[in-house]
Amino acid sequence: MKKSALILAVLGLWLPWATLAQPADDDSALNSASIDSRSTPRRSSEFVIRLANGNEMLLSSLRGQVVALMFVHTTCPICQHASQVFTKLYAEYGARGFQPVDVAFNSNANLYVPEFVKKFDVGYPVGFASTEEVAEYLNFPAGERFTIPQIVWIDSSGYIRAATPIKGGDDEMLTEPYWRNMIETLLKELTED
Repeated sequence: MKKSALILAVLGLWLPWATLAQPADDDSALNSASIDSRSTPRRSSEFVIRLANGNEMLLSSLRGQVVALMFVHTTCPICQHASQVFTKLYAEYGARGFQPVDVAFNSNANLYVPEFVKKFDVGYPVGFASTEEVAEYLNFPAGERFTIPQIVWIDSSGYIRAATPIKGGDDEMLTEPYWRNMIETLLKELTED
């Protein structure tokens, strides 16, 4: 077991694992280390993200961009760190069409989101939803416990290209090089369209 996995296992956290799948109508080559040909991409369903200012943001409003939709707990150290790194990545890739979004779903997330954004200097939209809404979007069984953060990578056409499975696994998905690879791969497809 890797040292980071052992530390997180001791803390009672599990690390997520993800796969990257090609849409059926796209033959372009991707980094083979990120492809799992057993997965079939599906179009992302609609999701409503409630914002701390009382507004709502529809996931479909981000169509045409590469989206990293990250379901987090505001109290999760891994989620906090990931949000800081995604802020840096957004500053670097946002002008090219990359859009991260956090959705907090821990108890009373609506109360904690403003402090989370301020404390960790998150520079992109952060909203909240209920655990039930998140589980329904992710198509997870009701009441099932699942790994956090849950990261869903959505391409510019609205297809889910990678998603964290319900239980933990390989910690590669929680590394900045992996995230950069996903962003660059999906942005490259955006410019080729």
